[in-house]
Amino acid sequence: MTVGFYMRNPLSMHELFCKSRESLVGSQSPESLNENLNTYYELSQVPAMDFSRLTISLFFALLISTTTAVDPCASESDSSDLSVIPIYGKCSPFNKQTNSGSWVNTVINMASKDPDRVKYLYSLAAQKTPSAPIASGQRVLNIANYVVRVKLGTPGQLLFMVVDTSNDVAWVPCSGCTGCSSTTFSPKTSTTYGSLDCSMPECTQVRGLSCPSTGSSTCFFNQSYGGDSSFSATLVRDSFHLATDVLPNYTFGCINSISGGSVPPQGLLGLGRGSMSLLSQSGSLYSGVFSYCLPSFKSYYFSGSLKLGPLGQPRSIRTTPLLRNPHRPSLYYVNLTGLSVGRVWVPIAPELLAFDPNTGAGTIIDSGTVITRFVVPIYSAIRDEFRKQVKGPFSTLGAFDTCFAAGNEDIVPTITLHFTGLDLTLPLENSLIHSSSGSLACLAMAAAPSNVNSVLNVIANLQQQNLRIVFDVANSRLGIARELCN
Repeated sequence: MTVGFYMRNPLSMHELFCKSRESLVGSQSPESLNENLNTYYELSQVPAMDFSRLTISLFFALLISTTTAVDPCASESDSSDLSVIPIYGKCSPFNKQTNSGSWVNTVINMASKDPDRVKYLYSLAAQKTPSAPIASGQRVLNIANYVVRVKLGTPGQLLFMVVDTSNDVAWVPCSGCTGCSSTTFSPKTSTTYGSLDCSMPECTQVRGLSCPSTGSSTCFFNQSYGGDSSFSATLVRDSFHLATDVLPNYTFGCINSISGGSVPPQGLLGLGRGSMSLLSQSGSLYSGVFSYCLPSFKSYYFSGSLKLGPLGQPRSIRTTPLLRNPHRPSLYYVNLTGLSVGRVWVPIAPELLAFDPNTGAGTIIDSGTVITRFVVPIYSAIRDEFRKQVKGPFSTLGAFDTCFAAGNEDIVPTITLHFTGLDLTLPLENSLIHSSSGSLACLAMAAAPSNVNSVLNVIANLQQQNLRIVFDVANSRLGIARELCN
């Protein structure tokens, strides 16, 4: 029997694909699954205007296929490709702790923490003295959106660490830690563990340092955050396992105690540009290159990937220069030259987009912020043009101030980010978020927090989903390519 259906809006086919691929996971071999998903993904990208009815016999054939089951959470990875797991996804050990009823509610809850994250990023961008904070503050401790599996020590102990492109030093909760979760690293069982003393150059790069004025002592530091909260840690070294790669004497923070605030169970993997980041500590192993493909927040059964090194990166990809802020070398600045909504170039004063190392102004790419945040005048201009084209009426939902009836999606304009040498037109799934009932669609962007005089624009992870983002630090460039992150 041949069954047809009507395309209600441009997202319907892609949404159907996302639902069907999750149904396919448990019924096919890895080879068949990959082949069929790629075929079906190609169908899902056909523009809605090109057809009104589609034969989907193949779709049902895929769903009823009965071959070997696949474990979507298999931990095997090769030396250059690690799974990137949504914190609340099936493959995350923390999914029960973050379950809030629906992925939409989870995103809204995560986005509610964005203001603190943006304040933290602005504080980094504006500071005049370079340093390597180890995830200082509740603003960073609560950014757990995506995690990767790693092992630490000898023999390796399995840990899950948050992917963070705006911090350098890794940190993990260690055994005996007061206030930490049960997911901890045990230094005593590792034969390659060692602490750093205060005379080591790495120790001087950490803020909150507590070392004697004379003599040698363990590199110990305290960080305060949130007014009444703090944590203490020691700077240590051990073998760091990334799939089959082993980095000996990797420097990281070993958290000893945490008081106050909300404490997540996982550690943090610093992927910034500073001297104590993963790229810097790995030397020539990864040639100063990494990339990630972040899966959609809808993808409960699927994970994305973190590729380390130049091998396996897209061969043909458009790039834009990475700009360096000498006052805060960790952040990935890019030159955003303008934005358009549909065919309309949004009028924005050039100084609002300009990169200024002295003030920290400009635009960064960040993995820890959920929705893209622009300084108030820029966001207001984007929102006003978007509303003009969509019409209305409009309402609010959580952090989103431009929500409208989902039936109006057929007239929703695309949003394009114009960078030097690169234009990125966001798919609607990257610029809209729907209410849990499906009755509302909201513009998935917002203004910078009103209680901070931010000059920083942040391109966040929701807008990066299902894109391969290549950080070529060695050649000071950032590349973006379309990719299905499954």
